[in-house]
Amino acid sequence: MSDSQSLQSSSNVASIGDAVGADSASDGAQIPSGGTWRRWLTLENRFLAPLLITSILLVGQLTFGILESWSRTLIAIGIAIASELVLGKLVVGKFPHLASAYISGISVGILIRSPFIWPYAMCSGLSIMSKYVLRIHDRHLWNPSNFGVSAMLFLYPTAVASLSIQWGNTLWPMLVVWVLGSMIISRLKRFHICLTYVISFIAFAGARSWLTGSPFLANVSPLTGPMYQLFVFFMITDPKTTVRPKWGQCVVACLIAAVEMFLRLAEFIHAPYYALFLVGPLALAIEMRWTRHRCGQAKDAEPLLNYDKNAVDSSLAREIGPAETT
Repeated sequence: MSDSQSLQSSSNVASIGDAVGADSASDGAQIPSGGTWRRWLTLENRFLAPLLITSILLVGQLTFGILESWSRTLIAIGIAIASELVLGKLVVGKFPHLASAYISGISVGILIRSPFIWPYAMCSGLSIMSKYVLRIHDRHLWNPSNFGVSAMLFLYPTAVASLSIQWGNTLWPMLVVWVLGSMIISRLKRFHICLTYVISFIAFAGARSWLTGSPFLANVSPLTGPMYQLFVFFMITDPKTTVRPKWGQCVVACLIAAVEMFLRLAEFIHAPYYALFLVGPLALAIEMRWTRHRCGQAKDAEPLLNYDKNAVDSSLAREIGPAETT
């Protein structure tokens, strides 16, 4: 996924547009012209992430029927796109690229389970609105899909549930998604986040197994579900809501898995969503504060450096005389 993270705030509308333009790997530059097929597997291709999430949808639905219904998923996608268009025009003054809204909508359609229609529309609307409302220094902190899904699961537990269907006993659908996803995510230079989380999840699954006496494979098995495919490939790798350095991204991924373990021990059903909801924005806010503090120190030190330099130049001029300074 792309690393288009700007920590500088700006008062003009263009900077706001850059900050809210996308929440996933789909938000890069435009596709280079005149290239080979390999150019389509680069950071500049905005359609890689939509292609991946669509493949997850098709594989999951055609093999195990993971959707509540096609109509509800289309409603979620439609509301997400409409909200993006309206808010983008009102806040930014122009229509943003819609790949991000498509990813948020299709994620909601897959992850939300409800016999009602309104949760799909409400979740998509909340997801997109969070990008434009909950902001610090012209930057949103929460992954939109994670915010919407977490809010719905917390506020309406009697009307909304999360996707919990596994891939069954068939291995190939999961392999198709993971191979395709790994190829795309690695080309987008975000695979280290996925790998760190998976390794951490497995390690903490062993810890949960030891603490609770439950089978190790039972603790690892959620990782093979379609819900985790979206969580691993899209939510925790969102470039707009992850810290900048790679080592920091790996640390945050490990912390998300750690918090998830404690939430699971406390019997929180939707532990992964809540873990990312708590850890991701906090890590990003800390990085933003630290970066602004360092920038402030650098600005404060600049006049002193200039003063010292001028003082040295004046002292040198007095010593060597005016003839040698000209």
